Amino acid sequence: MKMKIAFILLAFLALTVQAQTVYKININQPENTILRGHLDLGGSNPDGEEISVNSYYIERDGKPFFPIVGEFHYSRFPEEYWEEEIIKMKAGGINVIATYVFWNLHEREEGKFDWTGDLNLRKFLELIEKHDLYSIVRIGPFCHGEIRNGGIPDWLYGRAFEIRSNDQEYLSYVDILYGQIADQMKGLLYKDGGPVIGVQLENEFQHSAAPWEFGYPGSKKESTVADRDAALTHEQITVTDGKNPWSEYGKLHMVNLKEIAKKNGIEVPLYTATGWGNATIVEKGSIPVTAGYAYPFWAAPGPSRFYLFKDIKNNPDYSPVSYDAELYPSISAEIGPGIQPKYTRRPIVPYESVNPLMVRIIGSGSNGIGYYMYHGGSTPKFDGKFYNEGVNGIPRVNYDFQAPIGQYGQVRYHFKHLRMLHLFLESYGEELAPMKTVLPPTNAAITPDDIETLRYAVRSYEESGFLFLINFQDHIEVKNINDVNVQVETKNETISFPSKGSFNVSKDASAILPFNLKLGKTTIKSATVQPLTILRGDDADYYVFSTIDGIAGELNFSSETKISKLKNATVDSDGGLKTVKAASAKPFSFVADGAKFLVLPEDMAINAIKINEVLYISDALVLENSSDIQFISKDEENLLHIFPEEKRTFNASAANIEKVKSVNDGFDSYSITFEAVKPEITFEKVSSKKYIMKLNSDISKLNDVFVEADYVGDRALAFIDGELITDHFYQERKWELSLKKIAPRLTDNEMVLIFQPMYPDYEYLNDLHHVPDFKNRSYLEIKGFEVVPEYKTNLY
Repeated sequence: MKMKIAFILLAFLALTVQAQTVYKININQPENTILRGHLDLGGSNPDGEEISVNSYYIERDGKPFFPIVGEFHYSRFPEEYWEEEIIKMKAGGINVIATYVFWNLHEREEGKFDWTGDLNLRKFLELIEKHDLYSIVRIGPFCHGEIRNGGIPDWLYGRAFEIRSNDQEYLSYVDILYGQIADQMKGLLYKDGGPVIGVQLENEFQHSAAPWEFGYPGSKKESTVADRDAALTHEQITVTDGKNPWSEYGKLHMVNLKEIAKKNGIEVPLYTATGWGNATIVEKGSIPVTAGYAYPFWAAPGPSRFYLFKDIKNNPDYSPVSYDAELYPSISAEIGPGIQPKYTRRPIVPYESVNPLMVRIIGSGSNGIGYYMYHGGSTPKFDGKFYNEGVNGIPRVNYDFQAPIGQYGQVRYHFKHLRMLHLFLESYGEELAPMKTVLPPTNAAITPDDIETLRYAVRSYEESGFLFLINFQDHIEVKNINDVNVQVETKNETISFPSKGSFNVSKDASAILPFNLKLGKTTIKSATVQPLTILRGDDADYYVFSTIDGIAGELNFSSETKISKLKNATVDSDGGLKTVKAASAKPFSFVADGAKFLVLPEDMAINAIKINEVLYISDALVLENSSDIQFISKDEENLLHIFPEEKRTFNASAANIEKVKSVNDGFDSYSITFEAVKPEITFEKVSSKKYIMKLNSDISKLNDVFVEADYVGDRALAFIDGELITDHFYQERKWELSLKKIAPRLTDNEMVLIFQPMYPDYEYLNDLHHVPDFKNRSYLEIKGFEVVPEYKTNLY
């Protein structure tokens, strides 16, 4: 009987081993050769802080600096709310805000510049400075940004010279523009102690253009380029053949733009230029920034290669490129965490797709990330003219972009998921930046439609590093990859993830797992939990980690490590390792050789923000203001957890706050309850596609009120007193309307909502996941409206 049981056990073990897929990667390879002093970049501020650029990363005071850049167009958002949105971006982990200066908005009539109201660039930059962030200003002259003529004024069209050329008359207009921008930034440049560390010159020069808004239905689009470059020009970002007979001319043009900028006093440490698709840069005088859009509206829907690891520094996305990639760091400016729809195309970006995309980019060797767009907005109109890119069918007003922060400041799922990544980069970017990228032997054979093989890479320096994993592919339904074991071979040892057995990688998952990571006086040999942040304390630091859904969390230390003060955790010793695991699904903590550790479940980590070396954890939005903490929620009842416990009493300005039983040892937990407000809003059906909305109550005590229209159709439009306020292209999500800005106008006016039906021959139906059953010639279903109040209180 004993022999039979032993045989069954052996058979079971054999099946387990056989079912396990072992992936091996050898990181015992030469380290990066980092070049310094070869680029005409860098500078210092009055405090003596220096920013410089080497061939692999940006340095601040001689240490690696990892820029996390979020695009937010000041001209597409109401000036009176800029500060709250900048605070949100900072709360999301953004440390650099990028923005376009659209020439045609500021000089609508030749010779008359407008820098007032929502066009007040100076005020926008001052607010960025107030909240201790940096800025990169994209000064054009050509911008694109799905705006009329790509930002080129209409009045330049009928001139004898060619735009985007080295024609002296054209460059004289650029000189005037740059002089105006320089005046707005006076005293705000880095060299003056201000926040502006960089400017982008031009955009996609000798690669892309916008259509002039002088065409007619059925006519060929005319691009905003000189005739010489017309054959090189694409409507959007794409891969080219790399051939450019006018490259020397293009290089000269970019040099001219930099010289004009500097002539006008725009001297900054960082000059950038879009480098994708063979676009021209300032050789050795600008950083060629990169891009990546997995759901473009300008290409047929299908699996991209943006979820496959690669050596992204030496082989940038949208290669071939016009520059020697070995000379520059890999830093992106336009990674799409969303996309703008156009009338004939409606790509839907799953919010869960964004974090795996960014993990792939960082794991591939990027040392800076830029989101386009990180914050959506509304394209303005002036003198009755809409400034959207009408020829391409871009919405007249709505520039939501499916961004982490939406058109009206709505915070979405990917805002929170990306914040976890940004917290990691804030704490570990300095260690990460010099690390080389190592790709496994399986990598070369993986194609976008291969959803069976694990996608992974390692960034390492000598014996330490991070293992990057993703299990996502755009336009394909992925599944779990089960029973995985990854073995990282260093010069002196083999490190196994997990330490014994295997783990499962859930669909849509991504992870960054450390090995030989020195923290304080101890070293993590390996872990299947992701580093989240470091809380710096007077007596000791807290190293905070997050579990990854679907992966059993463990932290492994050498057998000599002293593990103590375990809370909700167990420790096992086996095979020369001490392994710490959670005893339940709650947070757990312990001390290893005097270093303090906290491990949060992912559903808590995704809701965590760090303020003054303290974690605030809530489903609601927690923001750090100058003198207090703001708490914003669409729920009346909320929980807030604080770590480490502060042993203090909080008050709330506009809510009831009570201390409740702690979620776990070491935490303070609070209940925050708002008094329910039910705005009185009525909806009256006028016809099958038209409704009247009336606001019959004061909403000034609320932070905002959203009207969510649930419909299936072609598009929707909102009017007040005959004026188009915003529009919406159907994308299988509810249409959200904010009343915050327009509430005063609704006191004596009604809002008219108009919905249009879709037809079975519309091209964008290919982008939808659920196409309606066209029993009739057209389809329009208005399911209803929901009114969602948004509450806000200050905690002090």
